[in-house]
Amino acid sequence: MTDPWLVLVDLQRVFGAPDSPWAAPRFDAAAAACARLADRFAPRVVLTRFVAPARPAGAWGPYYEQFPFALVPSGDPLYDLVDPFAGSGFEVVTRTTFGKWGPELAAATGGAPLVVGGVSTDCCVLSTVLPAADDGVGVTVVAEACAGASEADHTRALDAMRLYAPLVEVVDSLP
Repeated sequence: MTDPWLVLVDLQRVFGAPDSPWAAPRFDAAAAACARLADRFAPRVVLTRFVAPARPAGAWGPYYEQFPFALVPSGDPLYDLVDPFAGSGFEVVTRTTFGKWGPELAAATGGAPLVVGGVSTDCCVLSTVLPAADDGVGVTVVAEACAGASEADHTRALDAMRLYAPLVEVVDSLP
């Protein structure tokens, strides 16, 4: 069996700064768990970043009307990875969509099974995990390494991903 890749979703200032409208309340605890996983999986680690599109199209137009603070260039500090992930040397996949599964992440991980952590469980993690599983990639989600918009949203997202077993396995932590 192929060794899994660790995918850490959107460990960025926009989701970790307490004054951000998109702050995930358990961000610091999830990021600490992600750092432990990164040490364990290195060098088989891919980080992802969410950034705003230069010109929002379709339903993204009204979305960014609701969240204009986030409509900044991809190089804005708002979208920086937090320490210790910034400058870690791991490959980074950047997309303007919630879901990070696509040709770039598929190529980076080579079709190997994935272990996933990050934020937000109920948005970008969920939107990354389900398309990967739908593509036939086995996914393990590490609950302690994820944080949602709220504890209730985090739990609901984990429960939704559990519905996709055996394609998706949700574990509290890795032994």
